[in-house]
Amino acid sequence: MIITTCSPLRFFRLCLFIPLLFGIGSQAHAANNLLLVGDSISAAYGMSLDEGWAELLQQRLEQQGSDWQVVNASISGETSGGAAARMPALLEQYQPQFVIIELGGNDGLRGYPIKQLRQHLRDMIQQSQAIGAEVILLGMEIPPNYGSRYTQMFRDSYSKLAEETDSALVPFFLDGIAIDRELMQDDGIHPTVEAQPLMLDNVWPSLAPLLGVDANNEQ
Repeated sequence: MIITTCSPLRFFRLCLFIPLLFGIGSQAHAANNLLLVGDSISAAYGMSLDEGWAELLQQRLEQQGSDWQVVNASISGETSGGAAARMPALLEQYQPQFVIIELGGNDGLRGYPIKQLRQHLRDMIQQSQAIGAEVILLGMEIPPNYGSRYTQMFRDSYSKLAEETDSALVPFFLDGIAIDRELMQDDGIHPTVEAQPLMLDNVWPSLAPLLGVDANNEQ
């Protein structure tokens, strides 16, 4: 079963404190934790958490007899700055061996400076690596109506950061999905339930070898 942190941001500090108070935190440290930090794309927006790609990842790992535990710390509406602020506490609590970062979409849609986006993501990657975790960065793209220069700089941010920090990269998390209207919800931003397995398949070839599981097994 997947671990999910409290979604409402105002309860986040409480969510971190209670497990530590009752000793649950020590159990989390002992597990093979894979921490996922993302926004609504990974928080299963518009559907049950059980239908989201993070839960499907947990199920696939269990089917392969793996003891990896997915900790989904994604929050709808999250920006890179918000996630960067939460990151130290998440790393302290879960001590993950792997960290998946799926962020940037909300920064781009709000027209936030690219330099700011890159710095926040860089900070998160470096903090993860500082505790010995390997990082998988999920690339995102934004609509072209934000201007070709901004759109290109946004897209390039992920490959440049992955190269700079020696992180694994999925070039575009929603590859083959974002341009298919049948796989996107009515808002044109969030993938449907049917798209969730495809999202997992986009991540799996990069993630599976790192976890020591069969990359060809996609059952």
